[in-house]
Amino acid sequence: MAYETPITIKKAIENIRKRYYVLPSIQREFVWDTEQIERLFDSIMRDYPISTFLFWKVDKNRIKDFQFYEFLKNYHEKDARHNKKADLSNDEDVIAILDGQQRMTSMYIALTGTYAKKIPYYRWDSPYAFPKKKLYLNLLSKSDNMEVEYDFKFLTKEEAENKETFIADINDDTEETDLKKSSFWFEVSKILDFTDISKVMEFLMLNGLMDTSKYTQVEATFALQTLNQFFNVIHQKGTISYYLEESEELDKVLQIFIRINSGGTKLSYSDLLLSIATAQWKEKDAREVIHEFVDTINGIGEGFNFNKDFVLKSCLVLADFSDIKFQVDNFTKENMAIIEANWDSVSSAVQKAIELVAKFGYSRDNLLATNSIIPIAYFIYKNQFDATILHAGVRENDRKAISEWLARVLLKGTFGGTPDAIYPVMRNLTNEHLGKFPLEEIIDYYKGKRKSISFSDDDIENILEMEYGSARTYCALTLLYPSLNYNFKYHQDHIHPKSFFNKRKLATLGIEDDNTKQEFINSFNKLSNLQLLQSNSNIEKSDKTFKNWLEEMYSNPNDIQTFLIQNHIKSDASIEFTDFINFYTERRSSLKLKLQEVLNVRNTEVNS
Repeated sequence: MAYETPITIKKAIENIRKRYYVLPSIQREFVWDTEQIERLFDSIMRDYPISTFLFWKVDKNRIKDFQFYEFLKNYHEKDARHNKKADLSNDEDVIAILDGQQRMTSMYIALTGTYAKKIPYYRWDSPYAFPKKKLYLNLLSKSDNMEVEYDFKFLTKEEAENKETFIADINDDTEETDLKKSSFWFEVSKILDFTDISKVMEFLMLNGLMDTSKYTQVEATFALQTLNQFFNVIHQKGTISYYLEESEELDKVLQIFIRINSGGTKLSYSDLLLSIATAQWKEKDAREVIHEFVDTINGIGEGFNFNKDFVLKSCLVLADFSDIKFQVDNFTKENMAIIEANWDSVSSAVQKAIELVAKFGYSRDNLLATNSIIPIAYFIYKNQFDATILHAGVRENDRKAISEWLARVLLKGTFGGTPDAIYPVMRNLTNEHLGKFPLEEIIDYYKGKRKSISFSDDDIENILEMEYGSARTYCALTLLYPSLNYNFKYHQDHIHPKSFFNKRKLATLGIEDDNTKQEFINSFNKLSNLQLLQSNSNIEKSDKTFKNWLEEMYSNPNDIQTFLIQNHIKSDASIEFTDFINFYTERRSSLKLKLQEVLNVRNTEVNS
């Protein structure tokens, strides 16, 4: 391995464009955010070290022996996070980036592409949630951030065209903390079009930045010095320092990669392990297969937040390896061969498990522990169940048992921390009771232990105090509604609508006493005023009083009685809004009895 003569950023970008620089399959995906890229460019401008790169030279005759990927140009958090496979000829050697991929990709995106990440409060399926932004440099003044000097920012075209920038005045103690300053946002990709230093002055003149009738002398001088410096660090200075490895032995390259990345925080351990798997799978491309699988399972139902860590852990558990920790020793060639050979059946079981919990109404919003899916997947895998676990009548008891187990572990936080000790127990119990989901056996095994999924009266009191919108509240509701038809979508719903519970509205409805108003407001959001309601019914219910909605939905009194019973409301209970406190108290008692029944609190579990 030799230290080579540094090259310019312009040269590196050209090499990426012509696919002379590529990424090996053992590399992780791009993970830097916009702030990291902005700071990188500030460091480059200030001549700060940005660390040495490590390149791997691959002979043209060996290119087909490995899999390589192109650099990301236009990053999109939802639609373009994965690198494309590089379709390379064997006409010339290539350089694969072993260390420095995040920095190199950042420079490529900033100088040639766009970055689109989700902005807050927009839905993931909104066309406005992911605005495409480019990197810009303010040519008129320094950054107001004390930690950086140059004002690099990712902006939309509309933001960049705004000639005034709002900044926080940290010396102002009033609420009006925003001040304005002038800005001229230079699109950094344009620097690549400058063929020589004279183009800097030409650009400044054409855009009036040297006109002191428009800008101050300080601003004009800053623009000239800043753009000159930017041209220099991109076109002239040898910013990219690197070592070159020329070995063609993948095992040696892999060991170098591990040595570089396992000692620090530059690469997460799961990224490292995926890189090892990618290098050792023979028939499939582990990187591509696992990334595609993550995208697939995250698209099930209302959507989930699974990642490669979850998939890798699932592979270790379902393969029945005795040691399932995330460590290099468990990702041997032998283990990787077993995982690759079983991938189709393992991935199918995992997908079926996720489809099942999606039928139960879970999604990214209420599945508190993604790893809780793994024991369900193992149960499906070992019993060789296919789609029957989702629909077949013969599997109905298993579905109910799985639903209750999942609610129990999520309410208890069983999979918090490091749950590795849970998987061997679940595997043993599953294998000892093949053919059925061993819910009772799991409860018995953990009774009295730290990971107990048994409940006490105090636990039930805590459940009854849970409020609308909480993920745990949804878990509790699934225990109260075990027989719902999950071919339909259900929402958490206020039985007596939320919109009625403010002091002004309560007064118009005849609730005058302030203490009574507060009691209404303190209670309406809790479990005893909540139900699971089909989504279309919830929309139709809207802000109607519960009594009016119920009478509109069901003209037959017997149907009303059935609805009340199914929702744990006494048939003789008053459902008038003004009787809300009595309604709440009576239903709370009913729910407590139901939870005690479902969770066996009054029988064997009360002292566990």
